[in-house]
Amino acid sequence: MRHGDKINNLGRTASHRKALMSNMACSLIEHKRIFTTLAKAKALRTYVEPIITKSKDDSTHSRRTVFSYLKSKEIVALLFKEVSSKVAERNGGYTRIIKTGNRQGDAAEMALIELVDFNDIYSNGKTAPVEKAKTTRRGRAKKTTDANTTEAKEEGAE
Repeated sequence: MRHGDKINNLGRTASHRKALMSNMACSLIEHKRIFTTLAKAKALRTYVEPIITKSKDDSTHSRRTVFSYLKSKEIVALLFKEVSSKVAERNGGYTRIIKTGNRQGDAAEMALIELVDFNDIYSNGKTAPVEKAKTTRRGRAKKTTDANTTEAKEEGAE
């Protein structure tokens, strides 16, 4: 029985699943989006998001840790150079899963998994919006500043 077992085994042995996740993570980092089944996309999300978080800290230890998951020097270099700079200010949620319907052959649910910051359709090439200072709705109406009152007095004197 699999009571409380939260990992999706995907019908594979542990070594096969580890190799599958490593290869899919490398493909996702290289191509920025991949097309796969929904179950694999959900499993990949839990695999790749901690790796991307680890890439924010560019140290030898974090590079070696990430390399132990990805097994590709080129992909690790791409992750630390290109991807980590884009996700530096994001606090998680680096991937997006979009359901695309069922596969014709076996009716498996298919999905597109992509890195959020690399989608030009949603961002339209814009940078992150600048946050306004927080305001409250309680309290009194704002008083005029001294500059406004002096200007008003000067206009009234003329």
